[in-house]
Amino acid sequence: MSVQVSFLPDEVTVEAEAGEPLLQVAERAGVKIPTGCLMGSCHACEVEVVGGETICACISSVPENTSHLTIDVYVDPTW
Repeated sequence: MSVQVSFLPDEVTVEAEAGEPLLQVAERAGVKIPTGCLMGSCHACEVEVVGGETICACISSVPENTSHLTIDVYVDPTW
């Protein structure tokens, strides 16, 4: 199933497949999400799902049963 993934604040949208790793989708869209441990422990890759929760992008994938996903990429200046 195809999902439109939008990244804020740059307002970049890319098509992705359900289950595709979120970092891979961001990279393909040209969006840089900072990473650290790549295991979800350090929280360097935290992003906010608009209308939802804060997730670690390194261990998250595009969810099923949705046609559009908006991710707010905020960067912690200490990373």
